[in-house]
Amino acid sequence: MSRLLKLAIVGLVASCGGGNYSAPRQLDNACAIVAERPAYYRAMKATERRWGIPIHVQMAAIHQESKFIGDARTPHQYALGVIPIGRQSSAYGYSQALDGTWEEYQKETGNRRAKRDNIRHATDFMGWYMHNSSRRLGISKGDATAQYLAYHEGRSGFARQSYLGKPWLVRVANQVGARAQMYRAQLVSCRKG
Repeated sequence: MSRLLKLAIVGLVASCGGGNYSAPRQLDNACAIVAERPAYYRAMKATERRWGIPIHVQMAAIHQESKFIGDARTPHQYALGVIPIGRQSSAYGYSQALDGTWEEYQKETGNRRAKRDNIRHATDFMGWYMHNSSRRLGISKGDATAQYLAYHEGRSGFARQSYLGKPWLVRVANQVGARAQMYRAQLVSCRKG
């Protein structure tokens, strides 16, 4: 295969969104994130319109779940400390959605081709999940802390308050809430919120 043809194929794959799953450079600055990755902003704006989940809530949840790394996976588990026996869970992509929950999303929304490493699909998934948490559990769509707890524990776990036995998770959820408020203020300052 000629060198020119190889370069054309690589360019085509890159332009179709394949391969660049790295995190934005300034994860503590919402304005910098949306300036560096305008597709993220467009995806989150579309999710906000469709499901009513504010952009800053989506951003804080994605930050916690994957640090905006599109192909993020859970770590491997090891037997005897050295023999790999698989990953901790099936969580994958920006939203760290589990296989079963992702399949439920695909079925309910009719989006069978949705991919967890696609920012548009991942934010739509989060919007769908959080919208349903709001509808079923009465959680405000703007309450990033409670939404994260329901996201992490599942709706039935949240209803049972399983998080109360996990002080580390409550601490993480509070950090998600604080990050959402920080992102909200930043987005207002750069007229994106």
